[in-house]
Amino acid sequence: MNNSVLVIEDEQEVREMLSFNLRRNGFDVWEAASAEEALQRLDGRLPDLLIIDWMLPGMSGVDLARRLRQDEHTVQLPMIMLTARGEQADKLKSFDSGVDDYVTKPFSPKELVARMRALLRRSGTPEDGILQCGGLRLDLNAHKLSVQGKAVKIGPTEYRLLELFMRHPNRAFGRSQLLDRVWGRSIYVEDRTVDVHVLRLRKTLKPHGLDGLVQTVRGVGYRFSPT
Repeated sequence: MNNSVLVIEDEQEVREMLSFNLRRNGFDVWEAASAEEALQRLDGRLPDLLIIDWMLPGMSGVDLARRLRQDEHTVQLPMIMLTARGEQADKLKSFDSGVDDYVTKPFSPKELVARMRALLRRSGTPEDGILQCGGLRLDLNAHKLSVQGKAVKIGPTEYRLLELFMRHPNRAFGRSQLLDRVWGRSIYVEDRTVDVHVLRLRKTLKPHGLDGLVQTVRGVGYRFSPT
């Protein structure tokens, strides 16, 4: 398992404890000490899950969660809130901000990991790091694509495109959405760049008769349609 998680916690000791335990349980851990730092990290590649402390300096964890849920780039990110607040009103406020789960401090690292894995399963993120769809097999740990057991060479950008498509089959993405999710907001590239890399992805799949999986949606952009 190699799911990625961004831990947003301002207390260094707590953040290091979380990171140590999560890495020991097989997670790829990213760290941020504030909401502002987290937003910078989320401009590029997105993690599979967020752990957000409520009491962050500046922008609170609740305000950060609410902001992420209002942004199409991060709206679907699974989020768990950590807090010392255990009152029902606080839990309701936390869920109203858009988080998926709520863990009260002090907590058991084993319980947190169990909740993370349950949330990843609900969100459709594979625990074994393998995506299979439309005859394709994507190994997220090894960054390898295979068709019927045979390895297929694929460029790094085409790989990221295909991963996004396979995580969200039959969903139409606009070019601007693909730019944000694959290239990141901190990098400026033209919309035409998306078309170029989609064409390359189709060329990669064509020898296997699977180029038709990546479809053009007129007036919108592209979708991956395995059915």
